[in-house]
Amino acid sequence: MIYGAMKFSLGGGLKLAFRPWVEGLENIPADGPAILASNHLSFSDSFFLPAVLDRKVTFIAKAEYFTSPGVKGRLTAAFFKGVGQLPVDRSGVRGAGEAAIRAGIEVLEQGGLFGIYPEGTRSPDGRLYRGKPGGLARVALATGAPVVPVAMIDTEKIQPPGKVVPKLMRPGIRIGEPLDFSRYRGLEGDRFILRSVTDEVMYEIMKLSGQEYVDIYATAAKRQIAEQRKSAAGTAEGTGVPAVEGDGTARSAQGGTARTGDKGA
Repeated sequence: MIYGAMKFSLGGGLKLAFRPWVEGLENIPADGPAILASNHLSFSDSFFLPAVLDRKVTFIAKAEYFTSPGVKGRLTAAFFKGVGQLPVDRSGVRGAGEAAIRAGIEVLEQGGLFGIYPEGTRSPDGRLYRGKPGGLARVALATGAPVVPVAMIDTEKIQPPGKVVPKLMRPGIRIGEPLDFSRYRGLEGDRFILRSVTDEVMYEIMKLSGQEYVDIYATAAKRQIAEQRKSAAGTAEGTGVPAVEGDGTARSAQGGTARTGDKGA
């Protein structure tokens, strides 16, 4: 009931304002369990994809979104429940990974659509990163549900990190043909099988999205980027040479700023 209302209001508003284009809707099963495995470019991915589907799709979200105190916390919890998000408790022995697997299996056993981002986190630079085998592959092999590869396109350009007001432009969603891994059913304990299944899904996502593939985890890439920025900032402070920040602004050791590429910069 709440999901339907949210889909009508939020989903309808997103489609009206951004007019997302979609290819391959016929690849979403009309009924029965299926896993939607998508690249992850933006926070908005979890809203644009459900907005264009007739069926309910359930993603997972950290439990803190559902347990924050006060009026704001209750409103946040209601919003995430309304858009079909499931809380995942990260305090267990193996954290969010095991909780995500259990949540995914429950959704699929009830005949639903389960959405998952194999990269585990948003891409820091728009490229496609190595998929984590622990979640996607284990859920697929434990349930036998088909895996539908999905490519979100240009969603990172709508609201880049640090930008409050979204840019009105048309994102895209490209949906591939379902992948059947039932031949590996019961082998979810074999790490080589898990790696093979995950890599096959990521390859299909890469073909759909056209992204450059990077064979490291996105979490590792984010650490590298943070370390590089920290190192560059330290060098700039020590030498007085401007360091270029993420928004293209050069910041000197004296605190002055200039836009790189501008005259006089």
